[in-house]
Parts: sequence; structure tokens; C-alpha cells
Amino acid sequence: MKQLKTITIALVVALTIIACKNEQGKINQEQIENNKDLSNENPIQGEQKIIFQKTLTLQNITFDISNTGEGSIGQLTIQPKGLEIDNEKITLELFGQVTNAEIEDLNSDGFPEILIYTISAGSGSYGKVIGYSVNNGKSISEIFFPEISENKEASRGYMGHDEFTLIETTLARRFPIYKDGDTNNSPTGGTRQIEYKLKDGESSRLFVLDKISEY
Repeated sequence: MKQLKTITIALVVALTIIACKNEQGKINQEQIENNKDLSNENPIQGEQKIIFQKTLTLQNITFDISNTGEGSIGQLTIQPKGLEIDNEKITLELFGQVTNAEIEDLNSDGFPEILIYTISAGSGSYGKVIGYSVNNGKSISEIFFPEISENKEASRGYMGHDEFTLIETTLARRFPIYKDGDTNNSPTGGTRQIEYKLKDGESSRLFVLDKISEY
């Protein structure tokens, strides 16, 4: 009788231990599943959306260009490769985004210039050019691009919506002309094209207005 009682107690203890282990396993599995759900709901912080990405090469020099960010504020990264001295990455903050990038030897010195076209955030889409010129294959320097407001003839009726492109060694800028009373989405004054040439300035290279035409 005493032996039967002992066996019964041992059996109850064993069943209790098994039940506890099963319950603990269930809790652990629920924790794993919950952690999986949380990881899906909370992606890794710091990852940014790629808005624009392009690699351009000319005369054995390469530029990797990327624009990342969310909303109206973005980041522009330019990584040169193939320069003899300075291939340091350039990082700039943008209020807007990149629309395109081109490469060309604009001053025919045997080394390329890189041009990056941007538009501002908002309905105006005001354009800007960010440019860098290679210095004898060793490093790069920023190119000065003038504000359109500096020229009265060029800026008359200007309200943004710029488009940029290279025509051989000339930088062309086109935009609609607005007359008095025109709304932002309904310009009636035709189109103006401004052409710029790259010149050597006192401290850096710069774009100089060369020609204005309308059609």
C-alpha cells in the first residue's frame, strides 16, 4: 500500500513538471511570435528612401550620385572615383530633390564637369544646378551657378518649373513665362531658354549667361 502511494505521488509530480514545461514552451513561442510582429511593425531606423541614383563616367573619372530622404528635405551624396589626390565623398542637404545629372567636358580641358539638376519642394519647382569641375584630374571644385534674379531680362515672368539639359558644351535652362494674372498651372507667355557657358573666374569656375531666346 505504501509502495502504491509512493508511485502515485511520483506520477503526479512528473505530470506537473511536464505540464509546466509545456506551458513555458507556449509562453516562449508566444514571445517569439510577438517579437516577430514587433519587428515587422518597427523597421530599422535610419534607412532612407532612394529618390535618385545614377553613376556617370567620363575620361576615366566616375561620379556615383544619390539623393535620399523623405518629404521636402533630402540628402545629396556625390562620390568621386579616379582622382589622383582627393576622392572624398561630398554630402549636401537639399530642400527638394534631384531630377537628373549629366557629365561633360564643358571647357574642353580634358577633364569632366558633373552637373546635378534639382527642383525645390512645393508647387513652384524652382530649379537649381549643383556642379563640380575636375581640377587637372586631381580634385574637384564647386562651380558657381548664378541666381536668375540677377538678370532682369532672364527673370521677367519667371515662376519656376525649370528644365535643364546639356547641348554639347552649353547648359540650357527652359521654363514657362508667366504674364500678369496667370495662375501657377496656367502660364500664357510662351517659353524662355537661357544658355550658359562655363568660364574661369577669379577664385573658381562659374556659369555665365550667354544667350536668351523665347518661343
